[in-house]
Amino acid sequence: MVHALKEAHRVLRPGGLLIDLRPAPAHRQLGIGLGRTWQFVGQLHEVLDDDLAADAAVRELVREGLLQPERRVRFQLDRVMDSLEDVRDFLADFDQRRNLPAHTKLLDQLQARYQRLPAPDKFSIRGPMHLALLRKPEDSAT
Repeated sequence: MVHALKEAHRVLRPGGLLIDLRPAPAHRQLGIGLGRTWQFVGQLHEVLDDDLAADAAVRELVREGLLQPERRVRFQLDRVMDSLEDVRDFLADFDQRRNLPAHTKLLDQLQARYQRLPAPDKFSIRGPMHLALLRKPEDSAT
């Protein structure tokens, strides 16, 4: 990650802006519904090493003076799905990509909650996103 950021710094013109948008290092949550009607079902089991390493890489370039933080915000993002099958597919793909243990227990909890609700309309996986604006200093030689 440090190498990629240094390459981004290299190609950025002095005063140029780097947009850092990625998942924040926190576990996502599975729920039923949308907005205020969202009901928590359970937490995903994720390895956060890559997210934490990305935070450390950005801090390193800021510490070296290669990038200057301008603004930072954290916000919730919902990945909305229409059916239990969509949730199963997402989690199966998610487990496979990240080499994680299966989320069978979480899916069982979702199924049980789904059967108790009168008419749940959506399912969502909610997680925090990190957005930062970083500027290459005007006086940067490279």
